[in-house]
Amino acid sequence: MSFNRKDLVGLKDLTAEEILFILGTAEKFKEIGKRDVKKVPTLKGRTVVNLFFEPSTRTRTSFEIAGKRLSADTINFSSSSSSTSKGETLIDTVKNIESMNTDIFVVRHAFSGSVKFIAENTCARVINAGDGTNEHPTQALLDLLTIKEHKKDFTNLNVAIIGDITHSRVARSNIWAMQKLGMNVKLFGPKTMMPTHPEPFGCKMCSSIEEALENTDVVMMLRIQMERQSKTLLPSVKEYSRLYGLNAEKMKLAKKDALIMHPGPINRGVELASNAADSAQSVILEQVENGVAVRMAVLYLLGIKTEVK
Repeated sequence: MSFNRKDLVGLKDLTAEEILFILGTAEKFKEIGKRDVKKVPTLKGRTVVNLFFEPSTRTRTSFEIAGKRLSADTINFSSSSSSTSKGETLIDTVKNIESMNTDIFVVRHAFSGSVKFIAENTCARVINAGDGTNEHPTQALLDLLTIKEHKKDFTNLNVAIIGDITHSRVARSNIWAMQKLGMNVKLFGPKTMMPTHPEPFGCKMCSSIEEALENTDVVMMLRIQMERQSKTLLPSVKEYSRLYGLNAEKMKLAKKDALIMHPGPINRGVELASNAADSAQSVILEQVENGVAVRMAVLYLLGIKTEVK
């Protein structure tokens, strides 16, 4: 098995075998992070540009560390200090940076479909670091790697994804991938934050947090995506926490060995109480650690097919 795609735009179109191959590659890269010298020459001579048009802490830092551990020349691009703020088009920006012999673009953008648009208009490899409300493939891959380390097998695991489903690209990527790997996915959140037409997802839609948590192996809490809402979709943060937030008491409804996950950043006391976020069942920091290994794997699989110019 190998990964023969030019880009990683999303997980919706990937096969289960391709997803497992990326995870297997990431498992091998985890060991590098435990060395005294956390560096290998695998992508020496490659140029990776982190093209971020949205704010990011974990994802951009994770990709930067991943690139540098592979010995790639890694450059961070900020839209606020670029010519896009002067009216330059997205593709003109990409073409100009590509002309400097860029091998891989890691792109985060506020508009759904923008990363696919870039991938279709550049010869460089493109990795989606989150586009609008569409997908965030490497986040889902690191989530899956974390689950795999604890549960060993994906088949018939029950996963509850709770929160702002409509605006969450993390939820979408996880839904597509989890179902391909044989997991049962349940969704729950405020009606104003749930998909109007949920049929394409093929998930069970829950009417209460108790229903969502019952007999669940993995609980994935989502942040309220205020920046992607045209208007406020909940009466108050306090009410959201009471009805849709997770705490240690509610977790008793899930299986005793259930995992608590969150893509970050956490709004403590809103979607996740500290007694849940910091509990023994929480694997949130493991997700962050696994993000570097996953992004190393993706950069490697795309980068090794790119001839040094």
